[in-house]
Amino acid sequence: MVIRFTLNVVDPPVVLDMGVDKYGNEDLIRWGWPEDVWFHVDKVSSAHVYVRLPQGQTIDDMSEALVDDCAQLVKANSIQVSISAALSQWFKRFEMSMFYGRRFLEAVRVAKRINEIVNRLIKTERREEIDYRGEREERDAKERQKAKEKQREEKAREQLELEEKERQRQIRSYDGVFTEDKMHSNYDGGNGSDDFM
Repeated sequence: MVIRFTLNVVDPPVVLDMGVDKYGNEDLIRWGWPEDVWFHVDKVSSAHVYVRLPQGQTIDDMSEALVDDCAQLVKANSIQVSISAALSQWFKRFEMSMFYGRRFLEAVRVAKRINEIVNRLIKTERREEIDYRGEREERDAKERQKAKEKQREEKAREQLELEEKERQRQIRSYDGVFTEDKMHSNYDGGNGSDDFM
């Protein structure tokens, strides 16, 4: 089970997912999307908050308000008073149980809890059973479909270019100039009967 929040401080609104417990966090890690950004407290057991960014956006495109809200949510669910919230782009391989590497982490210092942000987020809270595997497989199927469509378009474009090159080659070719029915010999050509003297 996960807790889902809707963040309206950005346009379009963004969905935040937070695991209720360790098992919810594991599902979020296992079935994350490449567009997800992971917020947590480094080196401490804490809530994992995942932000699902619109496709094409990365961690660098996140607004300050979005980062602050996510950091406040992590802070509200942390056992420490003053924390440094770590955020990284989601990356997962089958053998991994954690994030990819420390060099991909960014840190946001959260000195104190801002109740108005936390209360605003809590108002949008929904506890749901979500089929993350199904969502991920559906997303991946759409991505594969887009890739196939792009590949088909590229193949059709290449075919048209090939046909145009062949047509241009035919236009410049001398193949049609020397046909047997248009040829005649100029061996004598009637020149022997000319009276030029």
